[in-house]
Amino acid sequence: MKKILAILLTAAMAVGMVSCGSSPSSSAPAAPVSSDAQPSEEGASTPSTDKVYNIGVIQLLPHTALDAAYEGFVDGLKEAGYEDGKNIKITYQNAQGEQSNCVTIADKLINDKNDLILAIATPAAQAVANKTKDIPILVTAVTDPADAQLVASNEAPGGNVSGTSDLNPIKEQMELLTQLVPGAKKVGMLYCSSEANSEFQVGLAKAELETKGIESVDFTVTNANEIQQVMQSMAGKVDAIYTPTDNMIANAMVTVSMVANQLKIPIIAAEPGMVENGALATYGLSYYNLGKQTAAMAVKILAEGANPGDMPIEYLQETELVINTTTADALGLTIPEDLAAKARMVETPEAE
Repeated sequence: MKKILAILLTAAMAVGMVSCGSSPSSSAPAAPVSSDAQPSEEGASTPSTDKVYNIGVIQLLPHTALDAAYEGFVDGLKEAGYEDGKNIKITYQNAQGEQSNCVTIADKLINDKNDLILAIATPAAQAVANKTKDIPILVTAVTDPADAQLVASNEAPGGNVSGTSDLNPIKEQMELLTQLVPGAKKVGMLYCSSEANSEFQVGLAKAELETKGIESVDFTVTNANEIQQVMQSMAGKVDAIYTPTDNMIANAMVTVSMVANQLKIPIIAAEPGMVENGALATYGLSYYNLGKQTAAMAVKILAEGANPGDMPIEYLQETELVINTTTADALGLTIPEDLAAKARMVETPEAE
């Protein structure tokens, strides 16, 4: 009997030692994962519903197009089930057009270890992309991210940056210019010389005008205080004005259009918000829809663990023709019937 009890006791101890031994499924706590870590190549699993994601937003300055992009981004997230104050927390910062503010804001959003950062407009995107290579960054309202040195290429960004481009249909815009100003011989290019987006678009516009035998002349500004003087200098020198998706000019479009109307010079702008604020016309894209498209990319990163470096820059295909009837009347222009039939007609709001 003593021998039997000894055997049983030995067996019990052996079983206990096996059950307490280390194994691949050990209950030791896992190493913490930083909120700014990149997703693995295989992708992460769908997050639990109780996780709150922190999203930082840096916007260059307030104006119609950039505001619409942010609004579309927020609404797009909400439609996908991500609502601010519930399962996401959005920290929105506006640099008010100051590059030094962009740098300060970028530092704050990075130090706060946001799970994702949205950068609206090229200078804002450059500020934050130069500060971190870890936190996923999505950009929008950036014409050519590769040209702005934000990504290795638009097709294969690499790194931690991707997003949506606001490259507008410049060929169609130049065709529109010749339809509305059929006798145009010389076009003034109005833009801020420090905006990479603007220089890129102006180059494309010049090439299109050259194919039509139309000369182009640069009229650049370095700050908003120069705009009115530069506008006045166009008197008698150009038959029309083209302005790209330039943030400084867009923010001052009410003043720009007022002076242009006085000089009887039509403005073909690059985006609908500019037309709503006084430019004559455009074929442009919806920045609201661009923001929603960016939100869909954000969901892939947050919910599916997608790597921004593997996500090509996306473009919005739909455009619309927008014509300002208030401006047309001020210029004494008659809109061709074929254009009027397919355009969204807008009026310049009366100044308060």
